[in-house]
Amino acid sequence: MGATIKGRGSRQYLPGRFETTTTEAVDDGWTVRGHPATADEESGPDPLRPRTEVREETARSIISRNSSPDVGFSQSVNPYRGCEHGCSYCFARPSHAYLNLSPGLDFETKIFAKTNAPELLRRELSRKGYQPSPIALGINTDAYQPLERRLRLTRQLLEVMLEFRHPVSLVTKNALVERDLDLLQPLAEQDLVHVHFSVTSLDPHLSAKLEPRAAAPHARLRAMEKLHAAGVPVGVLFAPTIPWVNDHEMEAVLEAARAAGASSASYILLRLPHEVAPLFRDWLQAHVPDRAAHVMSTLQQMRGGRDYESGFGTRMRGRGRYADLLEQRFVLAWRRFGYAGLREHRLDCSRFAPPRAASPQGELF
Repeated sequence: MGATIKGRGSRQYLPGRFETTTTEAVDDGWTVRGHPATADEESGPDPLRPRTEVREETARSIISRNSSPDVGFSQSVNPYRGCEHGCSYCFARPSHAYLNLSPGLDFETKIFAKTNAPELLRRELSRKGYQPSPIALGINTDAYQPLERRLRLTRQLLEVMLEFRHPVSLVTKNALVERDLDLLQPLAEQDLVHVHFSVTSLDPHLSAKLEPRAAAPHARLRAMEKLHAAGVPVGVLFAPTIPWVNDHEMEAVLEAARAAGASSASYILLRLPHEVAPLFRDWLQAHVPDRAAHVMSTLQQMRGGRDYESGFGTRMRGRGRYADLLEQRFVLAWRRFGYAGLREHRLDCSRFAPPRAASPQGELF
């Protein structure tokens, strides 16, 4: 499959499942992976250091809706397609196949930015008859991935949420969320926001391999602590839980997050839909070859003998003895570290206030 690429979670351009033809590069001494063997800044891109390309996208709609019984939201907004964090296990990778791009390296190097997302959100929230329901912001790909520092689409979306007093939840692996504390704090004062931090490991070396361009674990915990101190409700998501890779850290992550102010906690078993399975198998061979077979064997025990089961009720937790053990460990840790005694934070939909249409008589009151 080739050498690992610094700063990237995948090391291959795996064809998408809808491709009718595929190509395979061969090193004949003149070319390397389809690029000149002597590629440099003048002759072309370095095939071992693929650059991130940002493509502007004009979206036709921005709010996605679902009726899945095992997720805690019915509406979501994703300002980006693809994610520069490069998490090797990302369940959203197969979505790039719909664009005739690779769920491998293309997913983390060819990012689509929905530049009209704030405008669309304002329009959709203003529609007559719209019924407010909490919106999960950046649920497929991280709304605070590195490009957000420059593009600021997530910040603009939060400005719309605050303007309309619309409830919103966030899941992120980036400490960049601290930048928007001036928006999150007034949202929190009205019970309109909850921020979840995904913490996969407390080991910075393992984290750098699993999610190469995400914030380091200590930076996420520090951001969690800062938001909590400002009155913003925060929680932790130990996801994905990977047997024999990070599952032994479950208790430590929950304890560290509780100390940083987390008032809620959850976990999700590793999901390997479509192209994610071969990509993650390749990651195992590159980083933990001694455990690769054992990891996949244990996962298959929890997935009915397959790499993945998509059925509601089992896709998030798995089944079987090992899955039961993970559940028991989580419940015990959840109680031990004090999550059990905390009030569940509920977002308030009653404050929703869409702007009134302009009147030729002006505003009387």
